[in-house]
Parts: sequence; C-alpha cells; structure tokens
Amino acid sequence: MRTLLLAACAATALTACGSPASDTPETASDAPAAVTSIEEVELIPRDALFGNPERANVQLSPDGRHLSWVAPLDGVLNVWVAPADSPGDARAVTQDTARGIRNYFWSYRPDTLLYLRDTGGDENFHLYAVDLASGESRDLTPFEATTAQVSGLSHRRPDAVLVGMNDRDAQWHDLYLVDLASGERTLVEENTQQISGYLADADFELRYATRSRPDGGSDVLRREGDGWVEHDSIPFEDALTTSPGGLTTDGGTLYMMDSRDRNTAALYAIDTASGERTLVHEDPRVDLGGSLSDPRSGQVQAVAVDYLREEWAVLDPAILADLERLEAIGPGEVSINTRTLDDRTWIVAYSAAESPLVYYRYDRDGDGGGELTELFSGRPALDGKPLVPQWPVEIASRDGKTLVSYLTLPAHADGDADGKPDAPTPMVLLVHGGPWGRDSYGYATYNQWLANRGYSVLQVNFRGSTGFGKDFTNAGDGEWAGTMHDDLIDAVQWAVQQGVTTEDRVAIMGGSYGGYATLVGLTFTPDTFACGVDIVGPANLNTLLATVPPYWASFFEQLARRMGDPRTEEGKAWLTERSPLTHVDRISRPLLIGQGANDPRVKQAESDQIVAAMQEKGIPVTYVLFPDEGHGFARPENSKAFNAVAEGFLSTCLGGRAQPIGEDFAGSSITVPTGAEDVPGLAEALEAHTQEVRK
Repeated sequence: MRTLLLAACAATALTACGSPASDTPETASDAPAAVTSIEEVELIPRDALFGNPERANVQLSPDGRHLSWVAPLDGVLNVWVAPADSPGDARAVTQDTARGIRNYFWSYRPDTLLYLRDTGGDENFHLYAVDLASGESRDLTPFEATTAQVSGLSHRRPDAVLVGMNDRDAQWHDLYLVDLASGERTLVEENTQQISGYLADADFELRYATRSRPDGGSDVLRREGDGWVEHDSIPFEDALTTSPGGLTTDGGTLYMMDSRDRNTAALYAIDTASGERTLVHEDPRVDLGGSLSDPRSGQVQAVAVDYLREEWAVLDPAILADLERLEAIGPGEVSINTRTLDDRTWIVAYSAAESPLVYYRYDRDGDGGGELTELFSGRPALDGKPLVPQWPVEIASRDGKTLVSYLTLPAHADGDADGKPDAPTPMVLLVHGGPWGRDSYGYATYNQWLANRGYSVLQVNFRGSTGFGKDFTNAGDGEWAGTMHDDLIDAVQWAVQQGVTTEDRVAIMGGSYGGYATLVGLTFTPDTFACGVDIVGPANLNTLLATVPPYWASFFEQLARRMGDPRTEEGKAWLTERSPLTHVDRISRPLLIGQGANDPRVKQAESDQIVAAMQEKGIPVTYVLFPDEGHGFARPENSKAFNAVAEGFLSTCLGGRAQPIGEDFAGSSITVPTGAEDVPGLAEALEAHTQEVRK
C-alpha cells in the first residue's frame, strides 16, 4: 500500500489556503535577500487576510453540468452557479444580506442545490433548497427554534432528502423525508428513544442508529422491522473515537471507525449480513481521519492519516495514479472538493501553509494522465504577499507525552527558512478550541497575520486534543486548568529554550476552549503571559454547562464526565475551582475579550461575568461585543474590526507592529462596553465609526 502526501484543505473553509510554489528552483542571484527586521517585510493589509474571499467552497454538481462556489454579492457571501464549461457566466442564486452563506451542497435532483443558514449566529440552521430553473428558494425546515440535521442524500432517491428536525422536542431530532420540489415533509420516525443519529441506506431505509447512554458511552442500534435492537456497544473511553462511518450503496458493508481494544481509531469494514469484521487500515500514531469514497458504490478508496502532516493512504488502485497526478501540483496539500456521479470530473483545491488557495478542475482519463485545468485563486489579494512556512515540531511534556505542535516564524526571524529562529521574537501561543479538536498543518489566516506583524506563533496539541489516539484524548479528562494547561506551559518553555522567544514576551490567545485557556493562563499562571486575547471563552464552567443548547443532550454525559458533573456537589466544586472567574483577582496582565451576543454555546453571560468581576476589583479589561454574531465572528466586517483592536492591543503588549484601525470598522456592528481607552486609537476610531453610522 502506497501512502501519498496529499493533505486536505477543508472544502468548506472560507479562509484562503494556497497557490502552488513555482516548479523552477531559484538561483542564488534570483533569491530575495534575507530580511533582518520586520520593517523590511511588506505589511499585509487586514482586508486581504480577513475580508471576504473572492471564491471559496468550489463544487461541481453530481451531473457535471454546473460549477458553483461561494463569493460576495454586495459584500455578503452567497452561492454562485455557472455552466461547468463557462465559469464567466456565473450568477448568484442566493441573496443573503446578513451573515452570508457558507455551507451549501448539491442534491441529486437536477438543478437543485441545498444550503444552510442561521440567524445572527444562533446556530438554528434552516435547510433551504434552490431550484435553478425557477430561481425559487424554499425553506425546507420553516419552524421556529429548529436546527436542521441533514441525515441523507442519495442518487437512488434524487428528489428527496432525509432531515432531522427538533421542532417537536428541542433536545431530540425527529427524522423526516422532505420532498425537494414541494417542500412537503413525511415523518420517517418520531424520536422517542433519545437517538442521537440515524444511518440510512441509499434507498433511505433506516439501518442503524446511535444512542447515548447515561454512563457517557453509546449503543449502536440495528433496525429490525419497525423497531431497534442493540447491535453493538461503545464504552465511554471510546466514545470520541468510535462510531459508524457509513454504508456502501448496496448496503452490504458498514464502515466503522473503531478504537476498541486498541488505542488509535482504525477503519473496519463489517459485512452487514454475517457481521464479519475486516481491518481496512490503521496507523499506530494517530486516529484515521477523512476518506474518499467511490461516488456510486460508496466503497472507501483512500483514508487520511494526519500526524505531523496529513497523508492519504490509497486503498483502491483505481485512483492511485490520479492522486499521484494531483500530488505533482506542488509540495503543499491537495483536497478533492467534489466528484461527479460518473467520477469523470473532480474539483480539486491545492494549498500550502505559505500560499493562498487555488482551485483546479481535473478531468480523468482512467490512467492518471487526465487534464488538470487551473480555475482560479480563492484569495488573489494574497498572491505574492510575504507569507511564511509552518513547521511541525514534537514537544515533550513534563510527564513524557509527545505534543505534536506547529511553529510559524516571522520572515525576519528565519532568514534561511529552515524553521529554526535566527533570533528570539515576541510570541503568541495560539490555543485551539474544542478542546476535542486539533491543530494541523496548513494555511491559517491568524498565523500569517501574526507572523506578518512580527510575532512567532506556536500551536500545541495538548492532551485532550483528538486525533492522537484515545489514550491521549482521555488523558485530558478532569484536567481543564490542570495538566492540559501544563502542556501549554511546557510548550512555552520549549520555545524559550529553543530561542524562539523570551519568557517576558509571550501572549496567549484563542477562541472557545482556547479563550478559556487564555483566561486560565492569566488566572492560574498569572506571571507566565504578558497579556491575553480571549475570544468567546467560558469563564464560569458551572454556568457554561447549565446553558448548553438543548440539542446537545446526547453529548451532555460526555461533558459531565470529561469536565465535572454539575448535578453533584463534588462536580460543582470542581467546576468552580477550575473556573477562571473564581480566581479573577489574580489577573495582573492586560486582557482583551471578544464576544458574540447570540452565541448559543458560550453565552454572552460568560464574558459579562468576568468583565463585571474585573471592574468590581478595579482590574482593567477591554471588552468587544458584537450584537449580530454567535460563536465566533462570521461577518468579515466584524472579523476585521475585532482583529484591528487585537492588533493594537498586542502591539502595546508585545511590541509588534500594527496597521492603524483606519476604515476597518466600516460595516461592523462593533461595540466596546469597556476598556476602549486601553488600546491606542480605539476610542477615536469608535467615535468616528459612530458618527458615520449616524449619517
């Protein structure tokens, strides 16, 4: 079995990835002279980094007739469609005027695509169908406070879609068959058994389901007649790494990602008639990730393995030559966004950490010699800009765990581009959210922005992160503000020892769990960081768990066991002790907080609580609040506005350079309830913005 370096850039990502590096090596005389100070590096405008992409999420309809993508319409991201052979004749088929459309996909009904949209970041996503012939857009889930869950599309049932809707019971989704032409829904199953997910075959017959247990594990159920019987059991320890992965079109094979009786999750194929299990692929270093499947048969043809960088392990020789052909685009990473139903045409995205995304059309000829046609760059504004590489590194924790991490160095600190610093610079420890997620190699807007401003950026997969086996993930249970935070501190010490930075010039920054880690950094280890930037991070773990969305009911036992159980006195005490709010009086370094008022996961009250506590104790804080945002800042106007504030904040704290706020509040809903005077130019920019809005 041959493994190819073909890491995927997420098909739905709206941040730029990269264009291929030139195949022509530079000679010594052609190579640019190494820079020795950040002032010699071109300053990349925030608009190029955080503004709307020119195109993103490029897809081809299953019949190959339509090419589609997300692009701005009057400044708001909408879905555009063109004839596949004439991209220049594209037209917008959605007319969103608010936060924009980011998640869309084609149905198998001719000329019909689907998209999801919420309101103001509330995550009550409705499913819409667009008929290209008539131009009509129909809400298929037109119910208040309802979140649609798409459970099935099939080329065998092209005129319908399976959709879960929680309009009857906010906690559990009933399953409906929805007619794409009329919008009529037919009940398939009323969910009275607390089922968290359904798996249907290509004929939309229910075959399997999953149900969470009170112990935090789950049961896999099998359909028998009109009811369910227990088919398999997943212990709590394997719940994040074991789950059904899908059926082949003929229903004969069930794919299962499974970590039971092992550490890392491997892919198994299970004969649905006999129950016989066959190991398809495994890797002792990491859990297997995404997969490529044949569009008609559903057979898995390749699986992703992501340790330091993502690789594709090819299982089906029929696509080996094709993937080798795509690998030759450049040294970066390739993802396959869509494949037509006849599998003759693929849409491919290529990127590298230091280069913006480029989309290609690949017309297969069956032997890997197909035609590769460049379509367009996702963010041409970044073409030729001084973007920098990202370096995978392995860091040892104090108790001997290996922390897969990623280091991005500013251009002036790594003149020979070998990933080793020439001189220490200020550093931002950028902490991922989840915490049940991970950092990976690839283009990242925040990395490039911060490096361009003069900061090294370190990203750490601390224990509790997913992807490195269940033992590593489960090692984070009960360790919020404990050994999970120790891993971050160990990584900072590594960076100091390696000459990346100095102890007095390190900031901590992150969103969601990364925001929590920022608050922990400034309360539990108040002398370690020079300042912190918290984006939608929880401050009070008791109120966080008391206000999770109702449709998270199937995941709540996981939260309670991995954090602390708010239903017990012991759990409440643990949650209180590990809450930054409890230790707010320890904060002695500058703090910037960003929050969306409509966030359904980390409510505005989380940020309000810690801001009020800091004000009561006379501790300065800058609080930025957006009334039309949720869990993060989706509107580019708001993203630019917050990052303009963050840039000035970090410049004051760490000494990096900052682009003036200028016009970057234009179109934003930014409010700063407190602390505007602590960021240079912020108060004046707010006043100018307020006057402009009043005109």
